[in-house]
Amino acid sequence: MGFDGNGRIWMNGELVDWNDATIHVGAHVIHYGTSVFEGIRMYHRESTDGKSAIFRLRDHIQRLYNSAKMYRMTPDEMPLRERNVKDDRLKYSIEEIERACIETLQANGDRDAYIRPVVFRGYAGLGVDPRPCPVDLVILTWRWGKYLGEGALEQGVDVCVSNWNRFAPNTLPALAKTGANYMNSQLIKMDALENGYVEGIALNTDGYVSEGSGENLFVAFHGKGRGGKDQLITPPLGASVLPGITRHTILTLCEEVLGMEVHEAMIPREMLYIADEVFFTGTASEVTPIRSIDQIRIGSGKRGPIAERLQDEFFAIIDGEKADKHGWLTFADLD
Repeated sequence: MGFDGNGRIWMNGELVDWNDATIHVGAHVIHYGTSVFEGIRMYHRESTDGKSAIFRLRDHIQRLYNSAKMYRMTPDEMPLRERNVKDDRLKYSIEEIERACIETLQANGDRDAYIRPVVFRGYAGLGVDPRPCPVDLVILTWRWGKYLGEGALEQGVDVCVSNWNRFAPNTLPALAKTGANYMNSQLIKMDALENGYVEGIALNTDGYVSEGSGENLFVAFHGKGRGGKDQLITPPLGASVLPGITRHTILTLCEEVLGMEVHEAMIPREMLYIADEVFFTGTASEVTPIRSIDQIRIGSGKRGPIAERLQDEFFAIIDGEKADKHGWLTFADLD
């Protein structure tokens, strides 16, 4: 099932036909961007056991819940005062959302799939105050190829530093994955595409590297760490970055498997140009090398050895070639 109008969508507890999953034009999310969402991948392990494995489903749904909590969409707020409005909240637990994702995958039958749960404010009023509006949950699944293009994992991609910055602290919560935040991402992405690049890298309001339009970022230096080890640097969460699930995976693999030195630190723009490797991480982009930034070649201008090793470790766990000792995989029975 792709974007062809076929398949089923889970909508507030029911599976409905793709074309019947509609909302009112007065829904709060349309007017004010009040949505939080996730992107989750399921991989078909065709070369090993033939199973379909969802990567870090619980962590993604936990982040979805956390995002919703920041926007007062969950039943976690204490009733400290009388409320004069109807105040709807998310009706589903983390476990129920996980089961709904699997139910949707089973209904659509795709063995390789992208999963998109969305929590949003529906229709009840058109004021800025979202509280009178119901909190709805929908889950879509579809087939999606390589986000940054076929061959990107091996050949790398050409990117630019965007003209658009990430938002300042205490304006919009960068730790939440929200539809409103991705209006900023759209500007970064369009700016890059219109100028002939695949993706843009945004700086934060202090001029330090933040992230791509939908990816976290790592900078690598060969043999520059303690004892001549390779060194990786990634921006800290305080640099207006999303706490990426794949970012966390790479940090874990570097420490536990590859023995690399990894730092979370502010990265000045100029460090991008002199790095031996720069690569994106994300659910959609996986581990994608960057071969040039602002038309300046990075390292050898192709995938470097660190990105390649991390790709190998990442996909070995997903494909079942190495043990999933962290319990990152959830298997969906699609037979």
